[in-house]
Amino acid sequence: MVTGESHPALDRDLHHPTRLALVAYLSASTEAEFGVLRDYCGISDSVTSKTVSALEKLAYVHVRKGYVGKRPRTWVSLTPRGRTALGTHLAALEAIVTAARTAGGAGGAGGTA
Repeated sequence: MVTGESHPALDRDLHHPTRLALVAYLSASTEAEFGVLRDYCGISDSVTSKTVSALEKLAYVHVRKGYVGKRPRTWVSLTPRGRTALGTHLAALEAIVTAARTAGGAGGAGGTA
């Protein structure tokens, strides 16, 4: 472990794989329907609902409810705060990868790419 260096600012609220996958998916769209997010993440309705609720409390996502015909639907979109949090988190992950590659190359042994 290297001391004296600052550690990247990982977002603890986005670090969980399901939250990260959901937010990353939303970053590439205006909004997504609940079922699409559920299927993309490969999780149950309950887990999707809990994940969306947690992200909504953080103001990372906005939830819009409505109807398609007579069927209720829920759409989720990424907020500017969520987009910023994702960008910061991804930059921190990239910094970790860069540091690992640098450290692997500096040691000589096993440092081939």
